[in-house]
Amino acid sequence: MTDGTGGTERLPGRDRRRFPGISSRAYEHPADRSALVALRKLSGFDTVFKALSGLLPERSLRLLFLSDSVRVSDAQFAHLNAMLRDACYILDLEKVPPMYVTQDPKPNAMCIGLDEPIIVVTTGLVELLDEEEMRAVVGHEVGHALSGHAVYRTILLFLTNLALKVAWIPLGNVAIMAIVTALREWFRKSELSADRAGLLVGQDLQASMRGLMKLAGGNHLHEMNVDSFLAQAEEYESGGDLRDSVLKIMNVLPRSHPFTTVRAAELKKWEASRDHQRIMDGHYDKREDDKDTSVRDSFRQSATHYSETVKNSKDPLMGLVRDIAGGAGDLGGKLRDTFTGRGASGSGGQGGSSGGAHGSNGDSGPNGKGDPGSAER
Repeated sequence: MTDGTGGTERLPGRDRRRFPGISSRAYEHPADRSALVALRKLSGFDTVFKALSGLLPERSLRLLFLSDSVRVSDAQFAHLNAMLRDACYILDLEKVPPMYVTQDPKPNAMCIGLDEPIIVVTTGLVELLDEEEMRAVVGHEVGHALSGHAVYRTILLFLTNLALKVAWIPLGNVAIMAIVTALREWFRKSELSADRAGLLVGQDLQASMRGLMKLAGGNHLHEMNVDSFLAQAEEYESGGDLRDSVLKIMNVLPRSHPFTTVRAAELKKWEASRDHQRIMDGHYDKREDDKDTSVRDSFRQSATHYSETVKNSKDPLMGLVRDIAGGAGDLGGKLRDTFTGRGASGSGGQGGSSGGAHGSNGDSGPNGKGDPGSAER
């Protein structure tokens, strides 16, 4: 396998599938996909956003990385350069985006830019991950580039910084933070999409799992276990009561990324799904058909995803939503008992009966085969 550039390659000692002409729609999370399709269909949307380039610090960021970071090439971080070209080859991204390594002990990577995407990885990440784990990360960032995420991520970066500068203006800060909150929700879904792209590039689920585990627990794999790590995600989703559900929402709101255990569990589900298998068999959405994508169909897929998520979720709050949808009686009493602690045992029984009421649907849902998006990250 070569990328046609004539550069030195360090590829895995195994065959991997390439995806000529693949559209980002093939691997995008339903919520991420519907938002992007709608934005792309808005006449002049990209033009308006790019018109903001005079206000956005993109040029400054490019100069900063050029002057104070190391640009990846055949002469510098050659192994990363080979991974980058390889990822672009696998996902058929014609123009290889520039990549920089910047000094920062915190493991991180990002893809930003309005006119053209650039990829930045920190030294902390390079030192933490082995070659196959890093390949998944590079594929993750190339997935962002292919999806066109860089534009919206740059806007979010700018607005987050702006919110800090105008925090002394009450109404101004509220207005900006409302936009930032909405963009962060999309951002988290985009991370789940990019995790899928990383798996398509590396085609090694265990390497993807190891990378996520290292992000959570550092370079101590000998002290960690994949099954136990995934069990944490199960406990996080199903544990606690309604108070814990509210705390989960509050905890995730300021975050740009989903929690690491959740990402690992979602990626594992998607890897076992029919959608992933179809891509690996060569049946996937093509870029040439992007122009014919229906906004209505994308929103319908997103709505179906959220419906299935509520139906199959073990979270107590989602159980309450099912009760409301099912017309459960004495809802006020259940809420009162839950939050006062008087209904601890009873609420568990109600949650169980709710699950039983939906058992026929719940049995087919968790394997992800009927839900193209729930297995994400």
